[in-house]
Parts: sequence; structure tokens; C-alpha cells
Amino acid sequence: MLHQSTKTAGLADALPMAAGAYEAAVTHSARVRRLKVLLPIGAAIVSFAFIGVAVIRAYVPENLSIESARIENGKIVMERPAISGRNGDGINYSMVADRALQDIENPNKITLQDVKAAVPINDEVIARVVATGADFDRGSDMLDLTSPFDVNLSNGITAKFKSAHLNIPGGVMDSSDPVNITMTGGAIVADSLKITDKGHTITLIGQVRVNVDPAAIRNKGK
Repeated sequence: MLHQSTKTAGLADALPMAAGAYEAAVTHSARVRRLKVLLPIGAAIVSFAFIGVAVIRAYVPENLSIESARIENGKIVMERPAISGRNGDGINYSMVADRALQDIENPNKITLQDVKAAVPINDEVIARVVATGADFDRGSDMLDLTSPFDVNLSNGITAKFKSAHLNIPGGVMDSSDPVNITMTGGAIVADSLKITDKGHTITLIGQVRVNVDPAAIRNKGK
């Protein structure tokens, strides 16, 4: 499980202070690198990918529960596959999908439908992921989130994606669609996004817009 050492208490405060630097970077470059306010989101997404792999890495893992299974149109259809447990720090995680479809001829190909996951970032922050669809290649450890999905952190940060591709062994996530991130005191919108180093390096690509609530700036100045 990926762990995130970034302190979360100062995220909202850090955004107004860095707004000028962000806007300057956007003016002079289409890329904003190492935007540290977004690190917990990167960690959440990559952690979610690893949880997904843990669920479907084997045909029927010991800690996987399903309501029923049947063969339909050349696929094994599992109803309500679910997994739960504790990470290395003793923090609970869970994941459940409405259905999992595994190709009989190519059992490495697995599709998850309507996925909900709760993934710990650290002992204070939980990421809740809601995805309508995900395709997993168990042979290459590649995960494609093929439909819109949300990452909601318990500290108030929310990220909305339209799609994403994750290379699990490389710790890399690419999204070629617009990404919308909101938090207390501001929001960030980018044309696309890339996460590398298992969530430690985040690159916003294309047009990047940073909106800061003036009230947050005033409060910071008090």
C-alpha cells in the first residue's frame, strides 16, 4: 500500500500562498510540475489501483467474497465481489463492485462495474473512490478506468476524472481528459494530468486554471 507523508492540515492554507506562483507558472509554461498540494490525490489514485489489483490478482482470493457467479457470453460473471482488510499500518480498506466479468478464453482480462473503494492515505485521511467502470489486465498489471470517476478525500479535497490509464508496476497514471480538483479555498482545472513516481510527481498538462477564493486570502492575511 502506498503511504503519503505530506501533512494535510496545511493544504487549504498553502493554496492561497502559492496561487501567485501557480499563475506565473501557467503564464510561462503549459506544465506545472510537482504541485505538492495535489500529492494526496495522486497517492489516493495509485493506492486505489493497488487495492484493485489485490482484489482480482487471483481467481478467488481468500479475502474476496462474492454473492454469486455464473457463465454468460463467454465470461465468468461475479456478482458483488468485495474485499476488505488492513494495510501495513493497521488502517482498514475496502472495495466492492456491482459485478466483475472475467473472460474465459483470456482470464487475465477482467472488467469491474460500478466500483466503490475506501483507501487510507495515512492515519488521518481516507480516500473514497467511485468509478463506473474499470478494465484490468492481470498479465501486465494495467488498469484502465474507462468511465468518469471521483476521488473524495476526507480532508475536503475532491478530484473528478473522465478516464485514466494506470501502469501498476511503474507507478504511473495518465489521464488525457480534463481533470477538476476542488478544495477549501480554491480549485484547479487542467486539460490533462500525469502522475509518476507512485504519486510523488504530478504534472498538469495543457491549459491550467487556478481559482482562489478571495476570502481564503483575506483570512490568511489576518
